[in-house]
Formats: sequence, C-alpha cells, structure tokens
Amino acid sequence: MSFKVAFMGAGSIGFTRGLLRDLLAVKEFRDIDVSFTDINDKNLDMVTQLCQRDIEANGLDITIEATTNRRQALQGAKYIFNVVRIGGLEAFQTDIEIPLKYGVDQCVGDTLSAGGIMYGQRGIAEVLDICKDIREVAHDDCLLLNYANPMAMMMWACNKYGRVNTIGLCHGVQNGHKQIAEVFGLEKEDVDIVCAGINHQTWYIKINHQGKDLTGGLLEAFENHPEYSRTEKVRIDMLRRFGYYSTESNGHLSEYVPWYRKRTKEIKEWIDLGSWINGETGGYLRVCTEGRNWFETDFPNWLKEPAFEYKPENRGEEHGSYIVEGLETGRLYRGHFNTVNSGIISNLPDDAIIEAPGYVDRNGINMPKVGDLPLGCAAVCNVSISVQRLSVEAAVNGDDKLLRQAMMMDPLVGAVCNPKEIWQMVDEMLVAGEDWLPQYTEAIEQAKYRLRTDELLPVKDYNGAARLKVKTVEEMAENREKASRNAGEADKSKDRPAGKV
Repeated sequence: MSFKVAFMGAGSIGFTRGLLRDLLAVKEFRDIDVSFTDINDKNLDMVTQLCQRDIEANGLDITIEATTNRRQALQGAKYIFNVVRIGGLEAFQTDIEIPLKYGVDQCVGDTLSAGGIMYGQRGIAEVLDICKDIREVAHDDCLLLNYANPMAMMMWACNKYGRVNTIGLCHGVQNGHKQIAEVFGLEKEDVDIVCAGINHQTWYIKINHQGKDLTGGLLEAFENHPEYSRTEKVRIDMLRRFGYYSTESNGHLSEYVPWYRKRTKEIKEWIDLGSWINGETGGYLRVCTEGRNWFETDFPNWLKEPAFEYKPENRGEEHGSYIVEGLETGRLYRGHFNTVNSGIISNLPDDAIIEAPGYVDRNGINMPKVGDLPLGCAAVCNVSISVQRLSVEAAVNGDDKLLRQAMMMDPLVGAVCNPKEIWQMVDEMLVAGEDWLPQYTEAIEQAKYRLRTDELLPVKDYNGAARLKVKTVEEMAENREKASRNAGEADKSKDRPAGKV
C-alpha cells in the first residue's frame, strides 16, 4: 500500500517517533510516504534524524520529507497527525503563572480552566489555517487525526469551521481501564468496558468481567488499593458521589470541577506528589520543560542508542495507527474516539464533541449509539461543554467578551475569582499571548491600555499550593534512563510512583 502521512508539529519527539513506529509496524505500510513539518527547524531536524535512523535500521526504503513549509508537507496527504502546541512552552508558562496570581491553581491547564481556555484560543486560530491548507492541497478524502489539546475545542473548530473530517484521539481511557483491572486483580484484556462522556471527563459506565457487572464494587476496590487510595483521591471522591469512575488523572480531574482546588489550604488534602499527574501545581509544565531541556542536551546520545524495532509487539496503545490500519486493510479495531455527538450520547448536546466507543474497518469509523449518560455524569459534562462552546466561538470570532464569559463559566475559575478579577486576568493573558492571538489584535490593544491606565486590583504573590522546581539537566543526568523516558513518551504519566504531600 502507498499513501502519504503528514505529521504537524513533528518536532514533538514524544508523539512523532512513537506514532511513526506504530504505523511502520504494520506490514502493509512499509511503502508509505512520510512528511514532517514544524515551525522549529532545530527540533524538526533532531526528530527527523532520529526517526530516519529508526527507518533505516529496520531495512525500510522510506525517506522522510522534513520541511518548515506546511503546505508542502500536506500536499497529497491522506492521513494527517496533528500534535502541535501553539506557543510552545513559553505560552504554556503564562497559562499557569498568570492565573496563579489570581488564585487559580492548575495541575495541567491544557483542557479547561484558565490555561485550557487560552490554549484553545491559540490553537484554534492556527488549526483553522491548517484546515484551509488541508482543503486546498491534501488528498480529497483525507482524515485529520488530532492529538492536540484542548481536544474538544480543537475538534469543535475543525469540524464546524475548518470543514475537515477530524477524529480526536487520547490515551486517557486506556490508562483508567488498566487501573480498574488492577484494583480487581485482573488483566486489562479480561475486563470489558464502555466509556462515554467528553474528553478528559469520560465515565466508565459499564465494567464487565466474564459477564459479571463490576461497577458496584469499584468504589470499595479503589478505597482498599494501597496506591490509588492515596494518589487518586479526587477520582475516588467523584466515584463516591457520582457513582462512576472518570478517565482522567487526579490532577487533571481536580481542575475541571469547582470543589478540589478552590481553597489553598485544602488542595494538599486531595493530591499526592509522588508523580506530577496526581495534582502537582504546574506539574505538566514542569515535566514538559524538563523533557525538552533533556532532549535538546542529550540528543547526540539518543543517536547512539538502539533504534526502535518496528514489530507488532512493540506498538503502543495510541489509537492513530490502528485507525489507519483499519481503514486501509479492513482489520477491525475498537477504541474510544472523539467526534461530533450527533445523538450518540442522547443527553449531551448534538453539536458537542463527545468521547465514546467506536469501531473502525474498511467501511470507515462507526460510532454506535450509547444513549443517556447517568444524570450526574451528564451534568458535569454539560458544564464543561458550555465553557467549550463559548471558548470556540470566542476564538473563531476574536470576541473577547465571549472569552471572558467562558472564564466566568469555568468551574474552577468561577469558584476562585470574582468578575472583576476575571476581567483583569483575561487582559493579562491576552497581552501575554499577543504573538499567537492574531484574531484579538484590537482587544489586546484595549487590554494594554487598561493595564497601563486603570487602578488595578491587587494580585497574589503565589507559587501554588504544591509546586516543585524544574530539575536542571545535571540533576536529570543522575537518572538518565528516567529523563530519557520522560522526554520520549507522549504519555508523560506512565511513571507514577506513590509519594507524600
């Protein structure tokens, strides 16, 4: 088989190298065309060198087309992987640190809350330009496989305004599935699940083992688990009060709802510092920064290490390669995908982006109807969907009034800040993001004026309830294997030792 696959934001070592390994482990795909594109030519060159070395070590006759010219990379592409982070870690830092001044303490800040909303404003502005290029130069029947966050907002923009067939992919369901099997002392493959909701707020509404429903015993199993009873306190509390386990980690989930991070003194009661994903303030920013610094410094050593082996048993759990395999070969694949609802989950809005079970084969990606979510779970999702809808419309239209309303409606921001604080925080975030927010030129000038001339509200000198410092390269070198694993993984939560707050 011969077709073209393009990677947008290919300088992201964690996703690009692993996804390419997964694709080229499919025997029918040994002749495909591969293009990489990124605005950072240094990172693009390093990742290309590493992946080309892998390809040659596996005896394949594929030469990666690496270019900073996006349209060239997209020319004729049938499958496009989007792994971009608009603004990079520089913008990500403002997503975390400006809200901290107003008491908004985030662990991740890439999906909802103040950071996720602003991340969406940057990403949507760029992804709509990407969609325009896709419509003009890519394969007529191309599929955009989106890994970029905030998943639901990006997907909403691509499908409604970008007019490009887009499917959203995330590894959250797989991770929670493993945990559920573990607390029952079972293997993952022996536990069947149905998970439905919205990305990062998806609920395991059915859990079966050999025909037996395990849902009723899940709370007790998690409460008695020696590690998860300490590291997943937010998820367990949500399970206790809503009756169903949520896909997202303790740190992620804690910032999507108004109850666990609104009072500084209480945050530590709900988190664990054994791993950033358990709730560390700005934890994802820290590990991403460490990963970038390590890869850039240690890159020459990566070229000396054994190449990835393109074997079926070495494939990861990311859905992307399996979807392409199903569409091209007809082999059936079942996963959980993000798509426009259109009645799949009957008590969430039809135009929202939902995450639910799907099946892939040569006939396409098919999403069976789930029906109603449990009422409480649907209520949690619907709050987030309102924020997503406002955020998408704000980003598409450059409407800072809608942006401010999205911030007001956000569960954590609304729990911590009053309206005047939200208005000032948005002004600061708009100005800080000026280089990546072309749709807000007028609003940014007005925000600059207010910040310069108005009597400003006092802000906090606050570094978060549980923030750890970024490790130096020298400190990371003390455990080179761990540092390299962090830099090279798309899922940076795989190493999750329990610890103490």
